[in-house]
Amino acid sequence: MLPAGSFLLSLVLCSCLLTSPHAHGRETITWLLRDLAPLTIASGPDRNQGAVDQALPLLRAALPDYDHSVLRVNRARASQMLGESGLSCDPALLWTARRAQTILYSVPSMNVLSNALIMQRDDLPLIADFMQDGKVDLGALLHSKTMTLGVIAERSYGSAVDRILDEADGSQVLAHHGNDAMGSLLRMERLGRIQAVLGYWQEARYQARQEGLDPQELVQIPIKSASRSQLVHVGCSDSPASRRVLQALNPVLLDVRKTRLAQFYAQWLAPHQRLEYLRETKALFNARRDETLNSLQ
Repeated sequence: MLPAGSFLLSLVLCSCLLTSPHAHGRETITWLLRDLAPLTIASGPDRNQGAVDQALPLLRAALPDYDHSVLRVNRARASQMLGESGLSCDPALLWTARRAQTILYSVPSMNVLSNALIMQRDDLPLIADFMQDGKVDLGALLHSKTMTLGVIAERSYGSAVDRILDEADGSQVLAHHGNDAMGSLLRMERLGRIQAVLGYWQEARYQARQEGLDPQELVQIPIKSASRSQLVHVGCSDSPASRRVLQALNPVLLDVRKTRLAQFYAQWLAPHQRLEYLRETKALFNARRDETLNSLQ
């Protein structure tokens, strides 16, 4: 027979176990964030002030029955974790057919301006023969083998650009797999090791400042056949738990994506772009309303 003190201690321990979150099966969502200004910003004076950084508390509030952790990883590591079992979610993911084989997606949550070709202003003559109506024919440029393009490994640049990269000679494309990929590529471009980088304009300018480079020396060139903007989703590892998470998130995203989420992104645009962006985003999501509502059924 246990002594009275030991018996009471056992009761206390049992009570703590029964009232702990894990005793009730609370699950933890691991939010995978990358340094992807202006969506997510990991360092510098605007740390955690990106559009998705500001949206994350809204997503967490919509999921009060879960614990939440944040893990900052590069694109390649995020892709690996999303393909594994567990409950990992990337709040800023483009949809691709390949990813959709192993990743579950929310309804579109944010409309962002598309990637562009980022170059040093002095290098613009290199692409003069491949310009059409203010846009660069990226496929023809890479086929010419006259320059090397820097990209971030495992990133999707939208369906049109992804197809061009898939068809390009591998020797013309340098894929960066590590952390601080955009900053590293911009440094390589500045040193002449590559002549252009694919990326978001706001991202390139922000990272240039972080690297001590002059953003005014950079120019963005729209890519022929690429859309003006792209839709971002929450993407989660393929599991029943993730399905439940996205079912809870989707109504919230439908409610706030035209207003609060759009404003979070618009604040990072140049003042003359904001009103047009907000107008376009509202019209885009209004047009998709029936489609997304049907997808929840």
